[in-house]
Amino acid sequence: MCLGLWFKLHDRRSYNQSNLICPHTSMANEKLHEMSRLSSQICNQISSVFSNPTDPYPPPLDLLVTELTGVSRRGARVFLHGVGREGLMLKAFAMRLFHLGLSSHLVSDMTTPPISSPDLLIASAGPGGFSTVDAICSVAKSAGAKVVLITAQPETGSCVKHATDVCYVPAQTMASDGGGATEKGERPLLPMGSVYEGALFVLFEMVVYKLGEVLGESPESIRCRHTNLE
Repeated sequence: MCLGLWFKLHDRRSYNQSNLICPHTSMANEKLHEMSRLSSQICNQISSVFSNPTDPYPPPLDLLVTELTGVSRRGARVFLHGVGREGLMLKAFAMRLFHLGLSSHLVSDMTTPPISSPDLLIASAGPGGFSTVDAICSVAKSAGAKVVLITAQPETGSCVKHATDVCYVPAQTMASDGGGATEKGERPLLPMGSVYEGALFVLFEMVVYKLGEVLGESPESIRCRHTNLE
């Protein structure tokens, strides 16, 4: 009798514990599913940018790899500039270019050297023009440097007139997002310039991968250039 009573109590305790655990497990699974769904939708939206045609402009990956290979081969320097979140993407890109062995500089840094004729400026103006980007592109062009402008609005932007080459990234920016809900009345998944900014990050990672192949840089050689002041 005592043994039978023990089994009944044990089964009841196990049942109660499972009832306490299951709701939490179910909620956790729902959260994981939501994160997986949102991340897939965001990644798909950004990756679709690279399925859009860029004619009459060259594919952005090919253009950047070619220009940066030239910088490396002629021992020149590359300068990078952007504003806002675009600027953050370019800062991350500048770091990786340094890791690849290029002389890479951010325009806004205190130790940035003067630009000259062998050098390259890569600037971003998603909506086509920003007053500061416009001015910096003008100065670089006047100094004899090559200017590559990354933009989603190559036909209407004020910065294009200073560009040696246009790197066309056909993505939504603040200039084209409409500022409201989608056609179905839903909240946009990536508001304002997020699609363009996300596309920049992905584009730059592709460039780093391809450029590393062209320059013969191994993962070890890239890693050894990373700062130890952290």
